[in-house]
Amino acid sequence: MSDFLVRVGDEYLTAAQVAQAVPAGLSPDDSTAFATGYIKQWIDTRLVSEYAATEVDMTEIDRLTEEYRNSLILNEYRRRLFNSQADSIPEDTIVAYYEAHKGDFVTDRPFVRAVYLKVPDRAANIRILRRLYQSDKPADIDRLEKESLSSAIHYDYFRDRWVDWEQIESRIPYDFGDNPMTWLRQHKTLDYSAGSFVFLLHIVEVLPPGTTMPLEIAHPTVVSRLLNAQRHRFDEMISRNLYSRALESGRLEVRI
Repeated sequence: MSDFLVRVGDEYLTAAQVAQAVPAGLSPDDSTAFATGYIKQWIDTRLVSEYAATEVDMTEIDRLTEEYRNSLILNEYRRRLFNSQADSIPEDTIVAYYEAHKGDFVTDRPFVRAVYLKVPDRAANIRILRRLYQSDKPADIDRLEKESLSSAIHYDYFRDRWVDWEQIESRIPYDFGDNPMTWLRQHKTLDYSAGSFVFLLHIVEVLPPGTTMPLEIAHPTVVSRLLNAQRHRFDEMISRNLYSRALESGRLEVRI
């Protein structure tokens, strides 16, 4: 090979290989720096490996490598079989698990039901929005949505579902203090101007830290737990089936 950049023993590194390794979107200077580091690492890895091969028990390395390879193959095989056969968890199973393990699901931060808007301070209908965003009348809620479409940068209606307070707090450049529950216990609304925007927030209900999560909040965690348990059972079944098939075919012989 004549078009290589670096050679270590019988291994070669070409410009095409380096170019393929460089992430897309880097500036010319960053691309050069990445390529330089990549080439150095390529050389170091091979030189160290070459030297270490004379000092290390390669039989043990080969054994560990084979075990790791077999583990990767087994995990990938199980993953593909599971993904091809796993059904969604039935809702009644989710509810039953939640009811049996409610003590496991406790909030560690506030959740709220709320209405949130971010509106340009020059919006023509800002007075209307200020009047409507705290109302719980169906007609006012419908009108708020229509008015928001024409002027609001953000309009989030969380009256009917729980939302992590941090998701709302992070959107508003207002100092809610170190303990959000202090503010949430004392306020139900916020009308705050910053820059060229007005931030409107109406808190409908608060779920404090230390409260048992409603299923709505616990649902993703319950599903994850059930899927993990299902995956564990599936893996055990696959191992038993493969073991039985190998015994029946004569490929596996056990004398223990």
